[in-house]
Amino acid sequence: MTVPAPGRSLTALPKAHLHLHFTGSMRVGTVRDLAERHGMRLPSAFTTRWPPELSGADERGWFRFQRLYDAARACVRGEADMRRIVREAAEDDAAEGSRWLEIQVDPTSYAPFVGGLTPALEIVLDEARAASAATGTLVAVVVAASRMRHPLEARTLARLAARYAGDGAGTVVGFGLSNDERRGRTSDFAPAFRIATRAGLASVPHAGELLGADHVHVALEHLVPARLGHGVRTVEDPSVLDRVVRDEVTLEVCPTSNVALGVYPDLASVPVRALLRSGARVALGADDPLLFGSRLLDQYQSARTDQGLDDEDLAALARHSVQGSLAPTTVKTDLLRRIDAWLASADQVTLDGWSP
Repeated sequence: MTVPAPGRSLTALPKAHLHLHFTGSMRVGTVRDLAERHGMRLPSAFTTRWPPELSGADERGWFRFQRLYDAARACVRGEADMRRIVREAAEDDAAEGSRWLEIQVDPTSYAPFVGGLTPALEIVLDEARAASAATGTLVAVVVAASRMRHPLEARTLARLAARYAGDGAGTVVGFGLSNDERRGRTSDFAPAFRIATRAGLASVPHAGELLGADHVHVALEHLVPARLGHGVRTVEDPSVLDRVVRDEVTLEVCPTSNVALGVYPDLASVPVRALLRSGARVALGADDPLLFGSRLLDQYQSARTDQGLDDEDLAALARHSVQGSLAPTTVKTDLLRRIDAWLASADQVTLDGWSP
């Protein structure tokens, strides 16, 4: 593949970030600091051998990923820790040109430290509003249930999310389903998604990474998604891909995590180009920077160097991220205008003057 010459600044490319998990968004320095403060011992993958070597291609590999994720999550012990995570995620996104961030959280794990599910979610939402004002990157929240828990718990979370539904910073904008998609039956979670969508929340479940296009089909049938977390393996079945394109379902593709978990052998093999050429909406995401060692900007840089995409393609990826976002129309309109300006410029477009 011919790699295009260095182009416009990717930091200056305005973009939205639609796939970032709360715990996984942490800086490695933050998890080390929290572990020290709370007297907890971290695995060496977070201390002397970061980022960890992972593979989700088999049960053992996924178990290691989940064990490390759980170790990091266990270091989050209260309100101050939770606020720090949201604030730093907004700061990191702002530094990389992301102007709209949807951070995904399951409040279940943090509820015992702050008095319950409702306070846990309210802390995240309150800090999302504060971080939006401080950084200029608007932060909204996706509440996600886990496949590893009973579907009735997903309904509880959907009802909680519905109470805080909105369309701007510091509100809940979507409802997701995360964790190992090889676990549980997707159809069992359909009632929770109906609760969420009746409240105006977007359906944004994970599907099509560890399992193939057949599971994307199941998710489309039962959860009626506006977006799919990952969804990259949709490319394996032309009929499923055609439906995704026809229904304008945005795919939150996270190349670095796809490689780290053994879905593809290297970054050049992730079918970003093929999905774009098919007409699919592709929004790049970082997924879990703490586990995979890369953030949003790295995904765009990989699209340029590993996929051989030019600046028009990169602008298209940024447009897809904005169009697939749950941002207010005024925010979308402004960001799309700024993306056009980035592409029309001969050099870097400054982000100075941005205001939420």
